[in-house]
Amino acid sequence: MTQQQTQPATPSHGGLAEGGAIFGGVLMLMNGILAILQGISAIAADDVYARIDAYVYKINLTGWGWILLVLGVIAVITGVGILMGLEWARVVGILLASLSMIAQFLFLPYSPIWSLIMIGIDFFVIWALATYHPQRRTV
Repeated sequence: MTQQQTQPATPSHGGLAEGGAIFGGVLMLMNGILAILQGISAIAADDVYARIDAYVYKINLTGWGWILLVLGVIAVITGVGILMGLEWARVVGILLASLSMIAQFLFLPYSPIWSLIMIGIDFFVIWALATYHPQRRTV
């Protein structure tokens, strides 16, 4: 009687990417919640952030608050989808992290340290979601 040997499927990703995707999902969820709070504060009081006089990308802070609020809600939904392992959520997560990176760049004069931290986190989320390719599971 010969025993069939099954070879484990070689993963197309490393442990760092898998853990990074989960971490990226959590970061996307938390980033979304923080963006919602940041957006609400910008909508509620237009003078929460310091006024920047000669800024090329000047925008009304109420408008900026609505942008952050909408992106935050979408990011929360996407973060939950990433944690559930949904394929569409990975693609949307990369897109949202890219948009967040651009938005944080535009927000640099208002909150430079926070914006730089968020740009770094967005970069990591993009990398983790782009390199993580879960194996399709068959039941």
